[in-house]
Amino acid sequence: MDFAEAVRYLYGLGHETLAMKLGLENIERLLDELGKPHEKFPSVQIAGTNGKGSVAVMLDAICRAAGIRTGLYTSPHLVSITERIRIGGREIAQEDFARHASRVRTEAEMIERETGAWPTFFEQVTATALLAFADAQIELAILETGLGGRLDATTAARARTVAITPIDFDHQEYLGSTLAAIAAEKAAIIRPGTRAVIAPQHPEARRVIERRCRECEVTPRIVYPNFEIRGSSDLGRLRLDFATEEDRYENVRLNLRGRHQAVNAAVAIALAETLREDGFAISREAIIEGLETVEHAGRLELLETRPKMLLDGAHNAASARALREFLDEFVRSPITLIFGAMRDKDLTEIARILFPAARELILTRVANERAATIATLVEAAPRDFDRRKIKTAGSVAEALARARDLTPDDGLICVTGSLYLIGETKAALGPATAI
Repeated sequence: MDFAEAVRYLYGLGHETLAMKLGLENIERLLDELGKPHEKFPSVQIAGTNGKGSVAVMLDAICRAAGIRTGLYTSPHLVSITERIRIGGREIAQEDFARHASRVRTEAEMIERETGAWPTFFEQVTATALLAFADAQIELAILETGLGGRLDATTAARARTVAITPIDFDHQEYLGSTLAAIAAEKAAIIRPGTRAVIAPQHPEARRVIERRCRECEVTPRIVYPNFEIRGSSDLGRLRLDFATEEDRYENVRLNLRGRHQAVNAAVAIALAETLREDGFAISREAIIEGLETVEHAGRLELLETRPKMLLDGAHNAASARALREFLDEFVRSPITLIFGAMRDKDLTEIARILFPAARELILTRVANERAATIATLVEAAPRDFDRRKIKTAGSVAEALARARDLTPDDGLICVTGSLYLIGETKAALGPATAI
């Protein structure tokens, strides 16, 4: 297959979430048939509800600053599927993606003939990533869990070092309706012999994680709020001091925006120090450099457009609160909010948090079969919200055009509600300079 054929084939397997089959049997069989590529390098697996992607890119930036050849696997992508697989900080080349995906397809078809079970989109892309990492002879893989943990395809890599970022409500239809149930799914990535880093948690989730650690005889490294905020830039980037049992990191200017990134940075530091204990040469200077240079598209990403545009993939209540806190603290100009989301999210709560921040609100439908209709989004608006502020747009391109018309040059267009919406926005905008 060439790249275009590979993409058509993978998308033809069904929607990443709707066609998902949780379980490890398929991915483990697939990796066995591929020669167990995941055993050719050590891995770090990161699970959690919020922040796992940020922690993954922070740790990747730290390790690259230390001269470690990394493989980074994240999801979902925004514009191109190649974004999910990065080697040494660079997206995998399309021809390399196609080559590895073709080999995965061959083995997947054999598994289907023998067992009747067809490996899913996420399983095959995960296998493609691990195969690419082995081929590139990376020194460390950093794997962002897709959904949950216990039955997620990334868990088949059997990472020795794992981390759990803050747990909150999301994907309840798959993971359970209580924090304890959700935490149990995510805590299952902790196994006997692993090194575990745990972010600050709700007490209900923390108890479940601690119980899992005791069952596995793992002594977790608990991350406490071990940082002091020294200030911030007018663009929302914090300056902080971090303190651990091993070191101090002073006057660190986080390149990712928002106060919530302080906890994510603390988790990344704890992971880096854990890897250092395992023999990776990661200096204090490399940790600081990584945190000060890391980039993460679509997460409080500010674009130098006119008017300026803020892209944030907030898609659950906790991430919506983080976005609202950022807007309240750092944005003084009038805000036009473009909002689109998936129908299986807590739309009423997200709307309650975000919509009041908008001077103008434009609701649109994402081009995704899970997307909420515009009528559903209108219905989710708080009862006391001024309906005169609500505009609708049948496409992202139309929403962007309306936002430009409604927003003064010194205003801000904020696009949020779904990473799929952010991806469509970036595709519609084309190249734009982040600031």
